Amino acid sequence: MKLTGLKNQVIKGLKIVIRYGLIVLNDGFICIPAKKDLIMFESFNGNDINDNPAAIYRQLVAEQPEFQTSAYFGVKPRRYRELHAKYPDIQLVKRFSFKWVWLMAHAGFWVLNSRLPNWWRKNKGTVYIQTWHGTPLKHLGVDIEHVAIPGTQTADYYCQFIREAARWDYLIAPNDYSKQIFRSAFQFHNQFLDIGYPRNDVLYHENNSAVIRLLKQRLVGSSDATVITYAPTWRDDDAIKTGQYHFELPFDLHRFFEQVSAETILVLRPHYLVKDHIDITGFEDRVKIIADEDIANLYLITDLLVTDYSSVMFDFANLNRPMLFYAYDLEHYRDQLRGFYFDYQAEIPGPLATTEAELDGYLKQFTQQGGFSGYQSQLAGFNQKYCEWEDGSASTKVVQVIIGGKK
Repeated sequence: MKLTGLKNQVIKGLKIVIRYGLIVLNDGFICIPAKKDLIMFESFNGNDINDNPAAIYRQLVAEQPEFQTSAYFGVKPRRYRELHAKYPDIQLVKRFSFKWVWLMAHAGFWVLNSRLPNWWRKNKGTVYIQTWHGTPLKHLGVDIEHVAIPGTQTADYYCQFIREAARWDYLIAPNDYSKQIFRSAFQFHNQFLDIGYPRNDVLYHENNSAVIRLLKQRLVGSSDATVITYAPTWRDDDAIKTGQYHFELPFDLHRFFEQVSAETILVLRPHYLVKDHIDITGFEDRVKIIADEDIANLYLITDLLVTDYSSVMFDFANLNRPMLFYAYDLEHYRDQLRGFYFDYQAEIPGPLATTEAELDGYLKQFTQQGGFSGYQSQLAGFNQKYCEWEDGSASTKVVQVIIGGKK
């Protein structure tokens, strides 16, 4: 135990030394004028090439192919080999490597969907476009009464969030509801882009039967399958210890498949931290764990979305397809963990199940009817409120900001 403790102290000390070395390098490099045609993208702290930054990147190089040589995605070193093989046409650079430090220090634009460490400074000539990554149902930023992330103090979390948001030159908002929350929760006072989310553009361009059949064949092995996707929210307090999390399906797979048709395939979309710890033994042919695929492709193949408090409900609403809400821990989540911005039970655009028996009943109803009677008008109202700025052109509008800013 003593040796383990000593080892951890040495590792912690080395990380501090490396951090200060990077800070010194960065402080020197940011004195160099920014290059407007150099653009740094990053998605979820370098874990993948997806979400809003990826949609903007693809639109940028489609309109201006020359950016393929001057646009980069920062990725975590442990993910570099896998992502390089998956995206051979995209220039990747390992986060916090010397090259990454150099590129970040004099990039004309940063396009990110999550926060950078506060100790990382940006060049005064760098334009920071923060895309964010969801419409908020749960409290965000300084609106969180008690931060339950292991090793994080609530007051420190507030300060870090406010300092980071002050660096954002632009912040994308998918709807007016989100815009007002972002303004308050992030203490954001710079320019909003009222355009919808770039990642949802594909839902308008590829929502047709031919594309969907091809995607179903590729992702679940059957172009004719009925796909039910379970995409739960990330639970801040579901931790074993710092950096280690567990996940257990809140319903029994035997019971689930008793309620649905023989052609039904269940897609599980877990958080990346728990994707390798889900037991589907005996159901490998009917359950697909898909954690790394672009979630827009999962939306397109999904006939019924089952979720709880995740912001996937807002994106999926663009397709006007049925949703079922399985909130088995509603009281705890709403009243103790994060709190909600709106009346969850009144506004969700589909039936609410809080027990497995209720879930069974709604699954059976969907199987028999292909939807849920009585929720069409509620879904239409939900779509009008939360998808009001979505029309398939968000990526183009961000590209216009970049092209205009580099002149």
